[in-house]
Amino acid sequence: MCRVRHSIVTERQDPADPSAAVLALMSARTGHFPLESGHHGELWLELDALFWEPGRLDGPVDRLAALVAPHAPDVVCGPSVGGAFLAHLVAARLGVRFCHTERVSAGDGGLYAATYRLPGVLVGRLRGLRVAVVDDVVNAGSSVRATLAALTQADARPVALGALLTLGGTPAEVAAAAGLPLEAVATRENEIWEPQHCPRCANGAPLQTP
Repeated sequence: MCRVRHSIVTERQDPADPSAAVLALMSARTGHFPLESGHHGELWLELDALFWEPGRLDGPVDRLAALVAPHAPDVVCGPSVGGAFLAHLVAARLGVRFCHTERVSAGDGGLYAATYRLPGVLVGRLRGLRVAVVDDVVNAGSSVRATLAALTQADARPVALGALLTLGGTPAEVAAAAGLPLEAVATRENEIWEPQHCPRCANGAPLQTP
């Protein structure tokens, strides 16, 4: 299957709008991709250059910080890599502490099998603190779910889930399952499937390497 590369942003989007600014910084490939969560998806976002020019993210980061602020976090936490960069920027806007998680295992191939951990030196410091978890993009929610698990294990108090961009309905389900409000600067429709129910697999399309 050929890969189609295109920008998510459309001509009708207002470049002064933070949502449009987020979308304009991302490009996508459509096809048949394995996701960290174990799902298969039709969309792969190219995020390696998202923080190449930090100043271009000022509007979206300001907007996300404003959305997160009412939840009064003591700490903003993000999964490495992109979520950690974003969490640092949001924490600086809010004048609060920052921490990150890093992936330590991709799991056994099941759904949501990846595990993330907090830096050991910070585990004790997080006990009882209010933490907002943010990521650059939340799709299936694997990294934010694992980050929430690590924070809960550290006796922190997650208070909100935030993102520059959410894809499809799964992010809202992840937030609801954790009992958290979901704050997003931009949203986009998207579909993901469990491997056994993937229509691309049923049609014989091979998985593509992101």
